[in-house]
Amino acid sequence: MKILAILFVTVSSLIISFTNTNTIEVNITHEQNQIKKAYFASGCFWCVEAIYERTKGVINVTSGYAGGHTKNPTYESSNTGRTGHAESVEVTYNADEISFATLVDIYYATQNPFQFNGQGPDKGSQYRSIIFYNSKEEKNIAWNKKKALEISSKQKVASEIKLFEKFWPAENYHQDYEKNHPNHPYIKNVSKPRIYKFTSRFPDLVK
Repeated sequence: MKILAILFVTVSSLIISFTNTNTIEVNITHEQNQIKKAYFASGCFWCVEAIYERTKGVINVTSGYAGGHTKNPTYESSNTGRTGHAESVEVTYNADEISFATLVDIYYATQNPFQFNGQGPDKGSQYRSIIFYNSKEEKNIAWNKKKALEISSKQKVASEIKLFEKFWPAENYHQDYEKNHPNHPYIKNVSKPRIYKFTSRFPDLVK
């Protein structure tokens, strides 16, 4: 009986179908459905990537570009401010462990939400703040949190709320930049203070 119980638990989350060719098709339903992606722009992507990489429930973070009108943007082209793209991150997360709403809470708590077209020393449309949404539910969450912050602060919040269209990964040398260059002056003076905002305000969410 114990063996049967173990086998039942092992296969209970799988849908197995046998075809005429004696192959086995396995669909992992619930777990796959809970792996989601969220997209944020909030100044330099080095900072934002490092924050979400430290977040429980987050599986992977990629730095890149989104929100613009040109194809295949590069760091050099996006820095001109003429591509429409902003430095962004793609956050792959397990929705069983962390929600989109909590990711938005972290987003607002680790930036200056009232700074338009930039964050800290980084200024220009390529550093503007954007919450991208993939569904009506995500759009409502983003708008409600933005409006609540505006009401509580009595200030206009800078972040755009925009339908996600496409994410372009950044060059390899930008990936895991804070992790690979901990002594870089920018990392020490700009990224680290933003990371500290996260770890101090959300200690229960730190990996």
